[in-house]
Amino acid sequence: MDGSLLNQGILLMLVGMGTVFVFLTLLVIAMSTLSSVVTRLSPPAPALDGPSADELAAITAAVEHHRRSTQI
Repeated sequence: MDGSLLNQGILLMLVGMGTVFVFLTLLVIAMSTLSSVVTRLSPPAPALDGPSADELAAITAAVEHHRRSTQI
């Protein structure tokens, strides 16, 4: 009886691990496929040039104003 119970436990473990392996493999394939589809269909990202000289001057002035107004 113990051998049969042990065999059933091993069989159940193998079936469970096989099911998880197949599911994860299908998940990886689906994610890779969707990633390539989205990459092809999405528009290219705009180039980020950074802040202009006027924006940089405004940011610097705002930081200086904040530092001076919060000094104790």
